[in-house]
Amino acid sequence: MPFELDKIMFEVYKESTYSGKYRVVYFTELQDHNKEAEINRAMAGEHFLDGFIRAYRKDQAKQVIDKLLSRLNDGEAISKADFEQELKPFTPN
Repeated sequence: MPFELDKIMFEVYKESTYSGKYRVVYFTELQDHNKEAEINRAMAGEHFLDGFIRAYRKDQAKQVIDKLLSRLNDGEAISKADFEQELKPFTPN
């Protein structure tokens, strides 16, 4: 049984640059060499959603996030509630 402490903090944001793409950053997986740049990029963007996913089955959760980001970047209107609902099986209680 996984511990609830075994979780990964993430943020979904929209880039503020000309591309305006939605991106995700997994804060608790950043390494020293890329931590500052990734955090700065996320902070410069427009916040969409943040939260935690369980470390257990994180690869499946990341696949769901990637698919949702692709849909957003293709112009589909996905609400924060819809995004959260898709991630519900992977989020800690």
